[in-house]
This record gives sequence, C-alpha cells and structure tokens, in this order.
Amino acid sequence: MSSTLLEVTRASHEEVERLERLIVKDLQTEPPTNKDRLYQSHRVRNMIEQITETTHKLIEIYEDKDNARKDEIAALGGQSSTSANVNVFSAFYDRLKEIREYHRRHPAARYVVDTNDEYEQLLKEEPVIEFTGEEAFGRYLDLHELYNEYINSKFGQQIEYSAYLDVFSEPGKIPRKLNLTRQYREYMQRLLEYLVYFFERTEPLQDLQRIFSKVIAEFEEKWSKGLVEGWENENHENGNVQQQNATIDLDYYSSVEELMEVGPEKLKEALAALGLKSGGTIQQRAERLFLTKHTPLEKLDRKHFAKGSRGPEQNGSAVTQPSEDAKEIALMEAKMKKLCELLYETIVRTKENIEKKHALTYDEIVQEREEDEVQPESESDDEDQQIYNPLKLPMGWDGKPIPYWLYKLHGLGQEFKCEICGNHSYWGRRAYERHFKEWRHQHGMRCLGIPNTKNFNEITSIEEAKQLWEKIQEKQGLNKWRPDLEEEYEDQEGNIYNKKTYTDLQRQGLI
Repeated sequence: MSSTLLEVTRASHEEVERLERLIVKDLQTEPPTNKDRLYQSHRVRNMIEQITETTHKLIEIYEDKDNARKDEIAALGGQSSTSANVNVFSAFYDRLKEIREYHRRHPAARYVVDTNDEYEQLLKEEPVIEFTGEEAFGRYLDLHELYNEYINSKFGQQIEYSAYLDVFSEPGKIPRKLNLTRQYREYMQRLLEYLVYFFERTEPLQDLQRIFSKVIAEFEEKWSKGLVEGWENENHENGNVQQQNATIDLDYYSSVEELMEVGPEKLKEALAALGLKSGGTIQQRAERLFLTKHTPLEKLDRKHFAKGSRGPEQNGSAVTQPSEDAKEIALMEAKMKKLCELLYETIVRTKENIEKKHALTYDEIVQEREEDEVQPESESDDEDQQIYNPLKLPMGWDGKPIPYWLYKLHGLGQEFKCEICGNHSYWGRRAYERHFKEWRHQHGMRCLGIPNTKNFNEITSIEEAKQLWEKIQEKQGLNKWRPDLEEEYEDQEGNIYNKKTYTDLQRQGLI
C-alpha cells in the first residue's frame, strides 16, 4: 500500500473536490416541496460526512508517522532508504507500473470530477429517512408514548394529548421534590432523546453540538449563581448539609422536652439532613435527634438511619451527590427547552392537527390518510408557493382564485353584517341568506331568548328583533285561550255559564 500512497492522496483530494462541487450544485436548486427539501438536506449531510471522513484519512497520511510518504517521495527522485544508488529511469518505470497495477485493481478510483451522469445520479438520490405514520414525514411530532408515560407517572397529570403538547415543554411547573425522582429523570432522558432524534431527521444541516455547547455554557454560568429557572439556589441548598443542620443547635437544649418545642417540621428537616429517620411523633423525632448531641453519627445504631441512607458518609463527599443529580436533570431540561424553541412551529402544527382530528369522523380520517398517500406533499408546501391574487379573490376547490366574472356574478364583493351574529361579516347575498339557518345566527337568537322562525328572516339588528318579538307576543295574546271567558261551569239546574258569569252569580247568592 505504501507504493501507492501518493496515488491514494491524489484520489482523496479529487474525491473531496468532487463532493464539494456536488454540494454546491445541489444547493443551487430550490426544492419545490418539503419532502424534496428533506431529501436535499440529507444528501448534503451525507456528502459532508464523506468529506470529513476522507479529510481525516488525508491528515493521517500527511502526519506520516511511519515515514511511508517520505520514503515514497524519495523513491520518485531515485533516492530511497533501502537503496542509495538507483537508476532514475528504472525507478520511474517501476513507479508507473505500480500506478497502472493499482488502477487495474481499483477501477472505481478513476474519478472524473465533471461527469454529468454521476451528477444526475447522485442529485436524484432519495436517502432513506425513517418517520412514523403520526410524524407524517416530519410535519408533526409523535409524543404518544411519552404522553402515556407522563399521565401514568407521579409527577404527571390526567390531561388530554392536546393539552400535553402545551405543558411538556414547561417542566418548571412540576414540584421540585418530584423532579429529583428516578422516574422523572428517565422520562426526561427519553423525551430529550426523541426531540434530538426528530431534530436530526428534519434539520440534518443544523449543528446540534454547537447549539448544545452554547446552552451548556449559559447553563453553567446560571447554575453557579443559582439562577436556573425552577432550580434557584439548588446547588447551595444541597451542597452543604451542615448549614441545614445548623438550624437547630443542640447545645442550647438540655432535654428532649425542650427540643420538642422547636416543632415537628424543623425536627423533620434536621433529621433528614443527617440521614436519620424523620417519621414518628414529635417526641420520637426529638429523642432521635437528641441522641446525636452526645453520640457521633459513626457510632449511632443503624436502625435510626433512614432506608437507603449512607448514614455518616453524608458528612463527606456523598453530600454533593443530590446537587449533581439535580444539575444533570436541570441541564436536560435546559436542552429540552432549547429544542422546543427550535421546533416551535412543528409543535404548533402538531397541536392544530390533533384538534382537527378530534372534529373529524372515522371515515373522514381514513379519506384524508388516503389522500396523503396519493399526494404526500404537505399543505404548508402549497401555502409556501405564492399565488398571484391581487384582487384578493376567494379560493376555489382547486386551491386557486375563482374567476373574476364568477366573483361578480355571486356578488361576493358585497358585505353584509349581522349584529345578532356578533357583527360577523358575510360576503355575497347567497351566504347572507344562508346564514339565518346556520349555528352562529341560531346561537345569537337563543341568547336573546327569541325563537329563530321565518318571521325573523332578514332581521340582523338586535333592537329590531326584540321589537318584532314583542309585537308577535302581543298579537298572540289576542288569540290566547282566556279562562275567565271560555272556561265553562254548570249549576245544579244544568245551566252553562263561563267562569266570570258563574263567579259573579255565585257571589250574589243567585246560584
């Protein structure tokens, strides 16, 4: 291999130059759809990785730790460490023979940088990108597994998936005592891994390591000052257990009864700081803490220590362990927040998609999925393509502006406002007439306490609707059944009277 080292160097430089030209040519083409943009980004990413790998090989060759390159260059000039006097021409022909033999064994090494066929083949390549069905080729997030883990955990809440999309990026709302649990830590690890994986698939040209290095630098500065959101002064609180224990100075107490006056909560904090059991009555807590006045923690019976506690070791290096765990979890939260900022539009789009699905029937969901399979281009791609519409005409079924003559025919330039509908605007006579039977107008009439009958068609003013309803009620009052005039009563002789006449006669004693 050393005899062809220079040829390998030449081929590597040629490969790097070829890949650079391919990247430039690929990026000069504007992808029409989101799918094509992803393919282009991944193609460029793969070529950059190839360039990096080839460059590392070139660096190793140029470092020449085994002096193989130096010997080969010396051999070209007729000088070699193995033979001092070698014929220059024989060395040249030997070298030529080695190069021909090398290319015979490696025909793929014969690169031609400006080969059009190779350009076309590589620029049309469609890299394999793994997305779940829910992710819809990078349009939406798929957080269903993490959502199920969240609602079934101690730190989670029983909420809908759409509400989870609002709260998963806000870990500061979770109580700190639940943030330090192993369950929460594992959940944060899985959430961060998924967001990183999704970001790498949808934005392969972004340098995530550089982004995270900046996040870590800012986090370290805030953590040292105790200014990390949700973790204020955490490193100071957990970093010195002795300060917590100093809240109760046992030298001032000569008996358990005096120590009980401190209160159960302070006793519990002091016991927990020493790694002792903090349960029981106030007297039991005081007795347990009072033992430490005359007995060192190292000699104290292990039965007094909490389960899983390291006991006396907490006075040493183990004290900083809770702070280290808290710092690791807080750093994961900081990285997750940064990724949520970068994926903000995707999160909003995911929530809108979930809300839209809730309003669809099963048949509509199946039909929409079939349409997506036939036409995988996203809706946002169609919106990104600017449509020339200077007259602001409404869109037709094909997603294009309707003809102007049709716009004038239906009077869509005429605006009708309905006060009952909350001053909602309706464009065109047809839409205006149809809206009287629609839910918005019906809801407005219901709020006014007026039945939405044909009598109120063309009535859009709240005052006019109320006046008309009063007139209708007055008119209906003339035709109502009046008991005093129409209710019949019969006396003992069989005579029939209405209620008013019967009551008057009865008062006069005639009946």
